[in-house]
Amino acid sequence: MRTSEISRKTAETDIKMSLCLDGNGNSEINSGCGFIDHMLTLFASHGRFDLKVSCVGDTQVDYHHTVEDIGIVLGTLFKNALSDKKGINRYGNMLLPMDEALILSAVDFSGRAYLNYNVDIPTMKVGDFDTELCEEFWLAFVRTAECTLHIKQLDGKNSHHIIEGIFKSVARAMRMAVKINPDTANEIPSTKGVL
Repeated sequence: MRTSEISRKTAETDIKMSLCLDGNGNSEINSGCGFIDHMLTLFASHGRFDLKVSCVGDTQVDYHHTVEDIGIVLGTLFKNALSDKKGINRYGNMLLPMDEALILSAVDFSGRAYLNYNVDIPTMKVGDFDTELCEEFWLAFVRTAECTLHIKQLDGKNSHHIIEGIFKSVARAMRMAVKINPDTANEIPSTKGVL
């Protein structure tokens, strides 16, 4: 089982998280931000990742540090759980409809951190969640996971649907990318021999 567990404490957040890439989509999420709890529950379910998140953050300021730091830790968990990436598909993509929203995502666990975020969320908030934090989350994730991630909104008018579509689409793309390919289970998926 490809797993990782991390505790990370700063002056802004105190986070404990665990991840199993080969899970059933079970999750226990308590970040102090209801909207990101909802998104991470969807992410775990659609990726079939077992994910536990406990975060105490400076939410009296806003959710920025909580969301960004969870992204940092989640990316690190993926990097650790993937180890040398032997046998993985490496690439994954998903075109996902969420009602009127249509989201395309593609990921490469290449060892190179890059985010292409082409999304136009029409409102500044969903409830008390600042919608600009969606991009901050994925930027933090790719930096520590060391992956390339493209997120493209092809359609959508409802901010909640757009962000939910992003988390579901990325989860399914990542599920595809981290899956062990039985044809190449003992190979690093790169002509360089290392990722």
